[in-house]
Amino acid sequence: MIKDFGAGFGLLLRGFRLVFSSPKRVLVGALPAVITVVLMIVGWTLLATNIDSIADWLTGFADSWSDTAKNVVQVAVGISVIAAVLGLSVLLFTAITLMIGGPFYEYIAEEVEDELGGVPGTEQVGFWRGFVVGLRSTILLVGVSVLFAIPLFLCGFIPVVGQTVVPVLGVCINAYLLGIELTGIPFTRRGRTFKQRRQILATRRSMVLGFAVPTYLLCLIPLAALVVIPAAMAGGTVLAHRLLTGDRATTA
Repeated sequence: MIKDFGAGFGLLLRGFRLVFSSPKRVLVGALPAVITVVLMIVGWTLLATNIDSIADWLTGFADSWSDTAKNVVQVAVGISVIAAVLGLSVLLFTAITLMIGGPFYEYIAEEVEDELGGVPGTEQVGFWRGFVVGLRSTILLVGVSVLFAIPLFLCGFIPVVGQTVVPVLGVCINAYLLGIELTGIPFTRRGRTFKQRRQILATRRSMVLGFAVPTYLLCLIPLAALVVIPAAMAGGTVLAHRLLTGDRATTA
């Protein structure tokens, strides 16, 4: 398990080397991320300016309560909404970036796999197919993330456990879902379904976590995703290539 986790981290480092060895790859990979940053800033601004209205709408059940009790509930709900959106932000950022940047990241994936020896008979994903596949997987992954977020949020009120174990579990779950997203293009180019992708990645969960956890944590740093996502896309391509071809040399 530890060896696989370390190997996964090595794949992320290799992704950085692969992308930054070519200025063109850096530019191609950063462009969709820049667009997504603008969209996310707009979204966060709208959320921040309307959080009172959102909290008031969500706490309609407390209209008959005293002003003090209602205000406490609204503040708690507002904080919970912001925390939930923050937890999903990295996943959403990656999903949106991959959806609008399909052709860009397909270019990176193709170049990376060519360096690994190429894959005969691969399919061209294209913008619209990549967008639809990305949208479908995003809906499923965000849905899964929300399902996990609810019990984790409730467990957050447990003393000690809520401040130690729960945050770690939250990071691991969202990071693993991020790893599934970052390997989408190599699997799609081979005609593999979303279900097949999940099944294959599940055979090496520790490696996926070793790759995805540092990626997720780095993406929490403001604007770091501009360089992290292209590198993670390359690293995810190497990870997918290894699992799909059984080529252990790809982690060297």
